[in-house]
Amino acid sequence: MTRDLINTLKHLLGDAHVLVPGTMPEQALTAYQQDWRKRYHGRALAVLRPETTEQVAAVVKLAREHRVSLVPQGGNTGLVGGGVPDDSGTQLLLSLQRMQKVRQLDTDNLTLTVDAGCVLQQVQETARQAGLLFPLSLAAEGSCTIGGNLSTNAGGTQVLRYGNARELCLGLEVVTAEGEIWDGLSGLRKDNTGYDLRDLFIGAEGTLGIITAATLKLFPQPRARMTALAACTSLASTVRLLGLAQSRCGAALTGFEVMNAQSLALVARHFPQLAQPLGARPWTVLLELSDNESETHAREQFEGVLSQALEDGVIEDAAVAESLAQSQAMWHLRESIPLAQSEEGLNIKHDIALPVSRIPDFVAACDALLAGQFPGSRLVNFGHLGDGNLHYNLQAPDGMAPAVFLKNHEHAVNALVYDQVMAHGGSISAEHGIGQLKREELAQRKSPVALALMRQIKQALDPLGLLNPNRMI
Repeated sequence: MTRDLINTLKHLLGDAHVLVPGTMPEQALTAYQQDWRKRYHGRALAVLRPETTEQVAAVVKLAREHRVSLVPQGGNTGLVGGGVPDDSGTQLLLSLQRMQKVRQLDTDNLTLTVDAGCVLQQVQETARQAGLLFPLSLAAEGSCTIGGNLSTNAGGTQVLRYGNARELCLGLEVVTAEGEIWDGLSGLRKDNTGYDLRDLFIGAEGTLGIITAATLKLFPQPRARMTALAACTSLASTVRLLGLAQSRCGAALTGFEVMNAQSLALVARHFPQLAQPLGARPWTVLLELSDNESETHAREQFEGVLSQALEDGVIEDAAVAESLAQSQAMWHLRESIPLAQSEEGLNIKHDIALPVSRIPDFVAACDALLAGQFPGSRLVNFGHLGDGNLHYNLQAPDGMAPAVFLKNHEHAVNALVYDQVMAHGGSISAEHGIGQLKREELAQRKSPVALALMRQIKQALDPLGLLNPNRMI
């Protein structure tokens, strides 16, 4: 039966696009079967690379007929193990990377419709060439795909102004668990005709259906951008700076990132060529303002915020980018933190969300508890303070093997951190999703009513449980 299935899939997709372990070098499959963090290693029955929605639908029907589960995958840049197969050798991995068509650009409606396999950077560039902006932006934008961004409801660096991926999507095309194609590629901003099916599939991590295309919101390109780094002595001061910037700039404030001293120390260790204009500070803030009036207006607003912050003692120092190159260098500094962590070795990651007002208290309490129970461990705390999302990570003490630290302490560290997150009114996942990494934590910390509703939705849309099983719930 397996041989018949593989032969049928080859006939459907072409031999070159059905990759079967054992018939080719293992390294050719590593990019599909191993996650970005190199934490999860699976083995697929086959890796499938369809090019059209119709091919995806045909694959789903075949999988359903043979009762074989499917694991959808975009750019495989996820951080929670949601897009790689298990090690059973019985799952089909469905890579959407060949689906890269730009279907429609509607400049009057400010929408762009693309295949799910389009790389985020490609989408940004398509909008830019039309004089428009697609604002979703994250460190993996050169390799992550729109389908994956929507399936995990990705956040990134401009959520403060534009929202998560969910807020940037108007419509979807989805292949259901039965192999049917739902065409919901609407460019409408208002449509109250029943349940919002789009929102069921966004953030569902491929467990309810397979996103094959999306209609995305575009925006006018801002006339000016201003970027700066600011030094603060405490996290409470960064929150005060955020409030000041929001009151003075309003919606023009598009980015507000915080980085603790340890996070930038790792960048200095592994990427010493990257300039750090403010030197070593307890907290460094990266601010960005986008203005639709003029560069003069943007600079006046920005300098007004920084001058007031200096006068009030909210910040100690600041460096304003005087060119596009300097602005990009500041963002490169921020985006290099995860890469520096990867170079440093395995670490215990937490992608958490909290009310902005409670972040200083959470960090103070959690830092103290971790320092007491795991002496010498290094807290790498950075993220999108403007929308309450911290990447609150723990690196092994200097001299200890990272893999040993992870193995021995991950469960206890997670329990401590997530207990504090819940106590401070937060969420254990802000933008990375659940996957397999946080599945058990979700089961323990989500309300029984919410979990029951989620399971009912899964049962209704995927009664055979063939779409990305054992992920999320």
